[in-house]
Amino acid sequence: MTTLFGTADFAIGMRESVSRVRLFDGPLDLSWHHCATTSDFIADVFALRFQSSRNDYREVRHSIGYLVNELIENAVKFRAPGEITIEAAIESESFKIKVSNVVDVETTAKFQNLLSEITAGDPGELLIQRIEENAADPQTKNSGLGLLTLMSDYGASLAWVFSPADERDQVRLETYASILVSSETYN
Repeated sequence: MTTLFGTADFAIGMRESVSRVRLFDGPLDLSWHHCATTSDFIADVFALRFQSSRNDYREVRHSIGYLVNELIENAVKFRAPGEITIEAAIESESFKIKVSNVVDVETTAKFQNLLSEITAGDPGELLIQRIEENAADPQTKNSGLGLLTLMSDYGASLAWVFSPADERDQVRLETYASILVSSETYN
């Protein structure tokens, strides 16, 4: 059974102008270093079209880099063994990304509960509430702060699709995100 959380309208596949990167398990293992390196690379590539304005380029590069890094870090942190696929494109005035990986059933249930909480209200108010909860209890895990920051501070639209994976007790997770990246957004 396939389950969707978030905004479905942009989570239906990207057009022909998609760029794809795959991170594979291997002798080096996937780590935080790979997240930062990959997100910097993707941000550099997609911000190039804004290089005529130094301010636009820096803002677009930062926004894309933050978004991509957050999604890849989550995929690395919570994944079951296997590759992570990143697909990205700029369509119209939006940067769109899809990060695909496999998670176990227990992680799926916890993440779906978190998504039910953080998609139910105003992202800005929920972000403040979660920051206060984390300050009161620093041991809090899986708070959703990164996702709430993307929605509140970066205006990201997010969606998650959970579907059966090839392996038993695993679920394919596709995380979709979209942010505005036009020159007018930064002026």
